[in-house]
Amino acid sequence: MKLEKYLGCSQAARKLIKADLVLKNAKIVNVFTDRVEEGNIAIKNGMIVGIGDYAGEKEIDLEGQYVTSGFIDAHLHLESTMVNPQVLISQAAQHGTTTFIVDPHEAANVSGRDGIDYILDQTKNSPAHVYVMIASCVPSTEIDDNGCRLTAKEMEPYIRNRRVLGLGEVMDDMAVIKGDPEMNAKLELFDGKVKDGHAPDLSPEDLAAYVLAGITTDHEGTTYEYIMRERAMGMICHIREGSAAKNLENIVKGIVENNTNTEGFCFCTDDRHIEDIIREGHIDNNVRKAVSMGISPIAAIKMATIQPARCYGLRRTGAVAPGYDADLVVWDSLKEFNAQMVFYNGQRIDSMLKVKPEPCPPQLKDTVHLAKIDPEKLRVAPGPVPAPVIEMIPGEILTKRLDLILPGTEDGGEFIPDGEIDKIAVFERHHYTGKIGAGAVKGFGIRNGAIASSVSHDSHNIIVIGDNDRDIILAVEELARTRGGYTIVENGAVFDTLELPIMGLISDKSYSYVSKKVRRMTNKAHKMGVPANMEPFVTLSFMALPVIPEIRCTPRGIFSVTEWKLLNQ
Repeated sequence: MKLEKYLGCSQAARKLIKADLVLKNAKIVNVFTDRVEEGNIAIKNGMIVGIGDYAGEKEIDLEGQYVTSGFIDAHLHLESTMVNPQVLISQAAQHGTTTFIVDPHEAANVSGRDGIDYILDQTKNSPAHVYVMIASCVPSTEIDDNGCRLTAKEMEPYIRNRRVLGLGEVMDDMAVIKGDPEMNAKLELFDGKVKDGHAPDLSPEDLAAYVLAGITTDHEGTTYEYIMRERAMGMICHIREGSAAKNLENIVKGIVENNTNTEGFCFCTDDRHIEDIIREGHIDNNVRKAVSMGISPIAAIKMATIQPARCYGLRRTGAVAPGYDADLVVWDSLKEFNAQMVFYNGQRIDSMLKVKPEPCPPQLKDTVHLAKIDPEKLRVAPGPVPAPVIEMIPGEILTKRLDLILPGTEDGGEFIPDGEIDKIAVFERHHYTGKIGAGAVKGFGIRNGAIASSVSHDSHNIIVIGDNDRDIILAVEELARTRGGYTIVENGAVFDTLELPIMGLISDKSYSYVSKKVRRMTNKAHKMGVPANMEPFVTLSFMALPVIPEIRCTPRGIFSVTEWKLLNQ
């Protein structure tokens, strides 16, 4: 802290001068004593300087409402909200999230360093603390077809950026475990900094080898049993509740039933739609759910404040105490968690905050480079033998492998979707290669049409599920026309499209425009057969990610994650 700032804060703490702001008659959640304490909070130069009988240039009487430090999202991808990062941050901040640990690997996989720089530039003047973990796996694996490759040497300049905290989720766990030299160079580059993990369903031996590399967090645990294996090895577990991946209930149920110490847990959203944030909240949604299931309010608050702050080395974040940033939330209760007021650096966040995005570099609006579509590549190999089928699981991004005789192939014919099993295809869209991988999927349920997206983790090729080739091709052509987005086609006609021209991931329109489109298209998808308990677009976007078990579709074909091989070669 600069001496001038310190002296001002010190004088206010000693009551030699008035504080800038005093929040009076607060019920303060103390994350160090695990108690709720009554008092006044004095703020000077954006910092909390004291708790007690203070006077301020400005005073707000909270009349006994609860105050906590601002919440922290321990891991998220801003791109997944599909709106300008500033819009997402402004909306989430109004729900009490004042610190964001961002992994820009979606943008990086499309546009490399230009994508990372876009995220840094767009968030530099946010009404919140926005930190970045540099994308570790660009591409995610060697079998991915993405837009760019990011090496350790290209990452080097980011080490000196004060907003960069460490290495983003290390998705290629086998590259870590087998000592791939390129991966090891990235791990070495970030020695002394936090290295985020991505370790779904590793064996105890492989998980031990993964942890040996210095990776300290994971957000991919979906069961209590698995996250306790990670905790036993010292990992910090981020409990995820996003739009598609909803893991909180399973994990919290185990924590409550086993009376597990919660010190090694944080909350994250990972991938959450702006529509869901507006309707349900952000990290406050995680806290509210955890408390409703039996986690004590103070324990849940610590999981959203001081614990992620310590995990990422944020010394002045996460507590209501002298020396901590005045990022504060006033709540109606420690049950409902409805934010009444939010402060960032001692300034109240205006609910009508006007967002002013930074200009978007033109090259980021030219990232859909799709070759002419060859319909023959959509054919799924005929034959009266069992074929691998992707079974989707509502509320999860995990899949299961089924081996079934596909409808239409019983007598050696071509696969024809039958109402239970649909066709899935992924079109390479970065380098005009013309690659198309096609296969079968169960559990999506689309009828008389197709749904497509240029958001498909993490390589972000165009992914589509439909029940006929005509509508599948039309959906893909529509996304080529709009330079990316979401689209729904029904009976040979485009029903609606949400344009995402920035890297094929982000809209250049308002959040209300995006929200309205997503809501309308989601309702239509459910009417066309997608299960009501499945978020269609976010769930679809994960079906091409070959680091999540058990089976995926890539531009090269159907891929077994558990066997680590293509199944149609």
